[in-house]
Amino acid sequence: MTRFSTLIAAGALALAAAAGLWFGRPSAATAPVETPPAVRLEEAIDTVTVYVSGAVLHPGLVEISAPARVADAIAGAGGVLPYAQLSGVNLAAPISDGQQVDVPSIAAEGSPAAVDAGKVAVNRAGAQELEALPGVGPVLAKRIFDYRERNGPFETIEDLLDVPGIGEGKLAALRDSVIVP
Repeated sequence: MTRFSTLIAAGALALAAAAGLWFGRPSAATAPVETPPAVRLEEAIDTVTVYVSGAVLHPGLVEISAPARVADAIAGAGGVLPYAQLSGVNLAAPISDGQQVDVPSIAAEGSPAAVDAGKVAVNRAGAQELEALPGVGPVLAKRIFDYRERNGPFETIEDLLDVPGIGEGKLAALRDSVIVP
């Protein structure tokens, strides 16, 4: 090779090396991208909110640690009242966020709400049975039912006076139609 062709080859090689360095360098406009750490689903959901109703001390929304069972939700609502009927409640069942747990009340000695004498047992009657009473519509029936759920069973017929909307006159009309066992 001639000296001229050697210089051209060396120049081309130097130009290729300079271009490689120039185009291979990191760009100033490109910032490193940080990826957020992966979060496991179990760690993200560490509590569940459950609506507990019925024969519990504090019915309403309860927030408990996950994973949870029905027994945990009832305990979070303050536990059961003395007249709670737990035989039909699976306390070991797992619960999920947004679920409702209802603790039913005991029907005394398994008797129905309507007794033989045609009287309605106010401590066991549902809202529909209460509506059948004289002067009791859907609103008052719900008040009686809600009062009983919050405060426990009525001990005397006169305890009905504590329900908003029941006065002496209404109680006199109900006296022959209801019993408080």
